[in-house]
Amino acid sequence: MLSRNDNLWLGFRHLADPKISITSLAAMAIGGSVAAVDAPLNVPWLAITAIALFCVEVAKNAWGEVIDFDSGTDLAVAEADRTNFSGGKRVMVDGLLTRAQTWTMAGAFGGAALALGAAIVFLREPGAFWIGVVGVVLGWSYHGPPLKLVYRGFGELDVVACYGPLIVLSTYLIQTGSLSSTAFWLSLPLGLLIAAFLWVNEFPDFEADASAGKRNLVVRLGRARASRLLPLIYALAFALLMLSVLVFDVSAGALWGLCALPSSLYVCTVVWRAPTTFYRHRPAQALALVSFVIYAAATSAGYLLAHE
Repeated sequence: MLSRNDNLWLGFRHLADPKISITSLAAMAIGGSVAAVDAPLNVPWLAITAIALFCVEVAKNAWGEVIDFDSGTDLAVAEADRTNFSGGKRVMVDGLLTRAQTWTMAGAFGGAALALGAAIVFLREPGAFWIGVVGVVLGWSYHGPPLKLVYRGFGELDVVACYGPLIVLSTYLIQTGSLSSTAFWLSLPLGLLIAAFLWVNEFPDFEADASAGKRNLVVRLGRARASRLLPLIYALAFALLMLSVLVFDVSAGALWGLCALPSSLYVCTVVWRAPTTFYRHRPAQALALVSFVIYAAATSAGYLLAHE
């Protein structure tokens, strides 16, 4: 039997799930690589930005757990539908943390993120204040009232905005003191690829989400139609990448991001063929994560090498 301290530590580890936190690092990689071409990187402030975003992720996961527990969606996930990528962090469902402990972690890490954000604004870049305000609103509103975007079919758009332009541009701004059209255009495909990862992870939770009134877009469309829309999300992401090079004067080195095509095609094929069961016997969820990681790493490397 686990002790109380063991449960607390395990609960924290679930809330700090690196599979989710890596989304912020992927966005920072894009923003940081574009910034590194335009100005010398300030590594300490890059590290502070990364720590702040990590704290935001833990806080967001914690308050999301409480809200999803109260709505009933996490409790309704059938055992056969539980995966390592969906169904919530289950820290309350599995008894790892109490409600009070979960809210305490949300408050502690949210407070740390705000403190680091204040340090960035007052000691490094005042212009980051407004991006930070938008980030706080969108981060809370993904689960939290009154907007509860993921419950109303707008959670996917929230993800595109936060893990695309918001984090990429804030990373660039903190490094250089300005904004970049190149960083913006390269952020859009990333935001869409991360939204596709979320999209794929909503399939296993379909029944639970529908029963609890969590009407994300997969629930609204139904799994069959949602599986047909998934390739369009990926297609739009890669089309925007090519458009950024062909029309908006982004370096052709960014086209290394097309290395994410094979894994994306696999995900689309698997989900299309078995939208109600793919997650039980195919690694589509893991490869959806791999796709956006490959995009971020390859685009960043290609962009940097093109400017050597």
